[in-house]
Amino acid sequence: MTETYAMWQKLAGKPLGKRAFGLGYGWRVPYFRSIRPRFTEVRPGFGELVIRKRRAVLNHIGTVHAIAVCNGLEAAMGAMAEATVPDSKRWLPKGMDIAYTAKSTSDITCTAESDPERWLEDDPDVPVAVTARRDDGTVVAQGTIRLWVTDKPAR
Repeated sequence: MTETYAMWQKLAGKPLGKRAFGLGYGWRVPYFRSIRPRFTEVRPGFGELVIRKRRAVLNHIGTVHAIAVCNGLEAAMGAMAEATVPDSKRWLPKGMDIAYTAKSTSDITCTAESDPERWLEDDPDVPVAVTARRDDGTVVAQGTIRLWVTDKPAR
């Protein structure tokens, strides 16, 4: 189990624990601090967080910026990957294909999903389905983040 997933399991059930996890996640990966991710669920094969609609993530038309949405999708994927990766393997993102399908006019819920069994196979190319939704359930972005999952080098 990775340190990240162990921390989620330790904090998620405590008062303000999920918020503390999000702050720690942003501290560990500073780029994610810009969206202030509010994680709601992390488990093998699934990660979910919310990006609040606030001035710092808005574009010139007052919607959540497309790159902030991508940042949220990548943060959800990273937490999911940390909960999914077998102890004998490591992961790296190798590509992202995203379609923007609607305006991001509210808080945005970002999810990442992958079949944990796929992480055990010999094929290192592992797709992760990502989706971003408005509060009303409308999909604003969706696509795939491709990961490279390989054996850890011998030490």
